[in-house]
Amino acid sequence: MRIAIFGATGRTGHPLVEQALERGHEVVAFVRDPTGLSTTARESDRLSVVDGDVYSGEGVERAVAGDGGAVDAVVSVLGQSPEGPDDLLTEAGRHMLAAMDHHGVDRFVTLVGAGVREEGESVTLGGKVMGALLKLVARSVLEDARDHVEMVRASDTEWTVVRGPRLTEDAHTGEFRNGMDLTLGMRDTAARANVAEFVLDCLEDDLYVHEMPKIADR
Repeated sequence: MRIAIFGATGRTGHPLVEQALERGHEVVAFVRDPTGLSTTARESDRLSVVDGDVYSGEGVERAVAGDGGAVDAVVSVLGQSPEGPDDLLTEAGRHMLAAMDHHGVDRFVTLVGAGVREEGESVTLGGKVMGALLKLVARSVLEDARDHVEMVRASDTEWTVVRGPRLTEDAHTGEFRNGMDLTLGMRDTAARANVAEFVLDCLEDDLYVHEMPKIADR
């Protein structure tokens, strides 16, 4: 597939780009600074780079359109930062979805935190505590993610929302759990490299279309 990856130079973007290339895909990496890509990725002849600003929308259309025709799928592994805008995911999602609609791209996978929940979802005590903490210390981040997901779910895309617990820089093991009914506690974590593998699995095998699976390391 030809995959446009937004957040390609982020902590989850790094392993996602590298694994996508290793699995034989063509990658359009959307970046603010191309030097943020790994040397391995930059040396691949299946990588193309589009620089721009996902928040303003600059360059988003070019990334989705691709050089040789529109991409097959779009992935967002954007993450909030203290110095970034409070509505980053919401505005970025708006630009990505508009470009996808314009170019007839259907498949979209986006990553958010497990604090984003579905109505009536069963939550463990630890999950409830974590949710309460998020509302206290990171309310704007949580609200941004919720607004982003609401927009994605209302779109005409073949979307998947991957929800993760605390993400770590641990080694890629390929040992992880995933599912709609997966219960996450305060001690659950997920290596970013394992999340990257799961995202690619969802793309390749059309897993969890119109669903919001959770993931955690074993």
